[in-house]
Amino acid sequence: MKVHFIAIGGSAMHNLAIALHKKGFEITGSDDEIFDPSKSRLEKYGILPKEWGWFPEKLDASIDAIILGMHARIDNPELLKAQELGLKIYSYPEYIYEQTKDKTRIVIGGSHGKTTTTSMVMHVFKDNNIEFDYMVGAQIEGFETMVKLSKEAKIAIFEGDEYLSSPIDRRPKFHLYHPDIALLTGIAWDHINVFPTFENYVEQFEIFTQMIQENGSLIYFDGDEHIAKIVETRREDIDYIPYNAHPFKVVDNCSILQTQNGEIPLEIFGEHNLQNLMGAYYICRKAGLSDEQFYSSIRHFSGAAKRLQKLANNESCTVFQDFAHSPSKLKATTEAVKKQFVNRKLIACMELHTFSSLKKEFLPHYKNTMSLADEAIVYFNPKTIEHKKLEPISKEQVAEAFGGNNVSVYTDSDQVISDLLNHDFEQTNVLLMSSGNFSGANLAELAEKIVNKT
Repeated sequence: MKVHFIAIGGSAMHNLAIALHKKGFEITGSDDEIFDPSKSRLEKYGILPKEWGWFPEKLDASIDAIILGMHARIDNPELLKAQELGLKIYSYPEYIYEQTKDKTRIVIGGSHGKTTTTSMVMHVFKDNNIEFDYMVGAQIEGFETMVKLSKEAKIAIFEGDEYLSSPIDRRPKFHLYHPDIALLTGIAWDHINVFPTFENYVEQFEIFTQMIQENGSLIYFDGDEHIAKIVETRREDIDYIPYNAHPFKVVDNCSILQTQNGEIPLEIFGEHNLQNLMGAYYICRKAGLSDEQFYSSIRHFSGAAKRLQKLANNESCTVFQDFAHSPSKLKATTEAVKKQFVNRKLIACMELHTFSSLKKEFLPHYKNTMSLADEAIVYFNPKTIEHKKLEPISKEQVAEAFGGNNVSVYTDSDQVISDLLNHDFEQTNVLLMSSGNFSGANLAELAEKIVNKT
């Protein structure tokens, strides 16, 4: 198979390109610029474009499939040439389905927790020597790539993102996977640039449940009112399995599972992660694993990259990095750290970086999301707002939206770091939350400086 990627440098796109290359496909690709880690990883496998730009003259009828990245524009010269030649054009979720349509597909959807839940299932499967294909939205310890496609595996595990599939395919990605086993973690409004009303956003999850295959299963978090409304109308041909947080307790800053076969200490923590763990448990049971197999594996799960990831720590201070950016994620992550380390202060720092988070009308959704932090720092870059062509917001508007008397708002990332490093970090944790990197800050170096002050 000869496959060409338009906008090969994207996180998902370059991983899919590597996965198909490993499967024996002939891969070519193009992009207007590619950054690390995509650049070095594509180079490692010999599929990095030799020069940046779009080269429609290189496309011809010998190409079996075009995979179109979300970052390409609808007037992309290579896309127009592919359409002119009548080539088969796929979004990456559409092509992943094509490669796995004869397998049992497990799809984890929801506004939050889907990367962690997917990672948990992958970890347990791998630990029990089960062959499987996968697609996940973060780098997972023990897995070289974020996508794997093979001829041998009978099971495929996908993180079901609700964002759009491609510039010419405006369906949410998770509508294209047609799961045999589906899971929904929860629904909280996100991607407001695509789904302008909450009702429209919720509808996408309802459609997702309609895509479950006959005789399939829907595993869902029982504490979400919006999912509860969706499952009121039940299909007779699928199995419905509700879940809540797994029973646990916290002893000496360690979360311990309480099971029928005894107590199991974990490397992860937080009420939301214990919910994710329970969802992963039911997926694994549906896939035929025993309780013993699940629990013996999950105790060693350390989490996905940028999901309460420890950047640095010592006996009195730990610095965590988290991808949290939406209100629900921000609240869950802040609460998780504060409740896990009850004897430590918490400084929670977050960056408003996404389209939704920087939109004036959306800001009130952040009310009290960091209220449990002893000190909350909110940063945004006015240049990012300008780049996204949004209406300007002020520090005062942000402070009012978040509420409380523990919030400080910054528009200068250097000042954030400078003021942060003036703190005393004795018996204090620091939480750095963003889908970006605080305008280019080296968070690993910052974390080391923080713990070295204690």
